[in-house]
Amino acid sequence: MERTSSIRRKALVRQHKAEVMIAGEQLRLRLHDGKLIKDRRYHLRTYPNCFVAQELIDWLVSHKEAPDRETAVCLMQHLMDHDIVHHVCDKRPVFKDAKLLYRFRKDDGTFPFNTAVKVFMRGQQLYEHLIGDKDSILQFREEHGVAYQRSFPGCQLIDWLLQNGEAESRRRGIELCRALQEHGIIQHVAKKHDFFDSGLLYQFCINFRRRRRLSELLNESERDTDEGVTVSSPEENHPDSPFVPRSAFQSVESSKDMKQVPTGRRGSLNSLQLHTDGFPPLVQLSSSSVVRCNPKSGELLQRIITCEELLAPGAPFIKKVLTVIGDALGWGFVVRGMAPCYVQAVDPGSPAAAAGVKVRQFLYQVNGQCVLYLDYRTVTRLVMTGSRTVVLEVMEPLE
Repeated sequence: MERTSSIRRKALVRQHKAEVMIAGEQLRLRLHDGKLIKDRRYHLRTYPNCFVAQELIDWLVSHKEAPDRETAVCLMQHLMDHDIVHHVCDKRPVFKDAKLLYRFRKDDGTFPFNTAVKVFMRGQQLYEHLIGDKDSILQFREEHGVAYQRSFPGCQLIDWLLQNGEAESRRRGIELCRALQEHGIIQHVAKKHDFFDSGLLYQFCINFRRRRRLSELLNESERDTDEGVTVSSPEENHPDSPFVPRSAFQSVESSKDMKQVPTGRRGSLNSLQLHTDGFPPLVQLSSSSVVRCNPKSGELLQRIITCEELLAPGAPFIKKVLTVIGDALGWGFVVRGMAPCYVQAVDPGSPAAAAGVKVRQFLYQVNGQCVLYLDYRTVTRLVMTGSRTVVLEVMEPLE
């Protein structure tokens, strides 16, 4: 179970990187079409195929790729962090909304073609070939009474690879397919099995042809319903936060008043009844504490607070920077909300509580990245995939 969860978690991370590469490439082509990318001269030197950061931010906002300049900068920083774009002289690791020159690494040949990128490009090539086939093996099929669109038996994919010269032997074909699965390109339809040369059904996790909005770089919870391709795992579309043990805060979705719930042993996964298939939860209960449960989301906040209200001049909120050093079992807080998201619950014996995290705090930044316009699933993932030390910038109401 632990090995399967670890592989699945790595696949989700790699899947996100693949989505970033697709979105980045789509943006690059659009900017070339719009003539924002061109040769520019600065200090007696000509820089080919580059763009001015300030002009790009204008373009992103005007084309509704970002609601404001701050979010647009966060999006471009995300591309920088994934080696999609860089400063023309590589002197600035941070993307600035200024008259500075940046360039897509694909335009100057500095894109890092490591193993993950090569597997991703191979997967994209195979996807395009399979989609274009007149008698494609990607078909509507059933497994254990459940229907799946554009699915294929593992053995048929191996046959196709051999027939089209994509693999020199069945063993090589299996190795390729397992690499595709490991990198989040294909998956078993029910996410229960590794790849086998058998009748088990598999799907592509990524629809390479779908037009990405840049906002998806920071919000991966969307599905491609037309193609039947899932970008995120089903657990992440659960109405509850995906990393919260239900037994820990039972009254979050209850209509009852606040009550006390005795905790189980902190190290026992069974007693916490985790529904995350091995993902370490954000909330873990200490063995000696009694947690006072939190009210419903609607009861926690007296009314819905918008991002604009939080950022308005003179708004009755103050910013605080909190550093949470997680222990071996997590950080100890629950995030909810859909832009902005907020802290709904804090384990009183947790690292989060010790750092000063409180309910009703709105999350503004996580590890220096603006999260104000993101939903709780994306924010949760940012915390989970980062380091054990999490730096939060929060906004809380003035007393």
